[in-house]
Amino acid sequence: MKKARSTDKSKPQRKKTPRKPKKRFTQTLFRDWCKACGICIAFCPKKVIGKDDAGTPEFLHPEDCIGCRFCELHCPDFAITIEEHSKSSKEATS
Repeated sequence: MKKARSTDKSKPQRKKTPRKPKKRFTQTLFRDWCKACGICIAFCPKKVIGKDDAGTPEFLHPEDCIGCRFCELHCPDFAITIEEHSKSSKEATS
């Protein structure tokens, strides 16, 4: 015996889950401490950090930062800090 096939070929509806807001981060480079070794540039997985005309690190795409802190953790001069934006800091500036 053959099984009866459904004539409805529409795909089942998937429930949409609300997206979490993208986390934002502030990057700070202490130029007086930086010796321009390039380690931060090499370790950044999103290529947020690049070199300026003088060869020192510069945050070229700060909006792409995912907050992994690889640059901060590997900097031998402690010249980089990464801070996550919080809701309270946004409310304080409003």
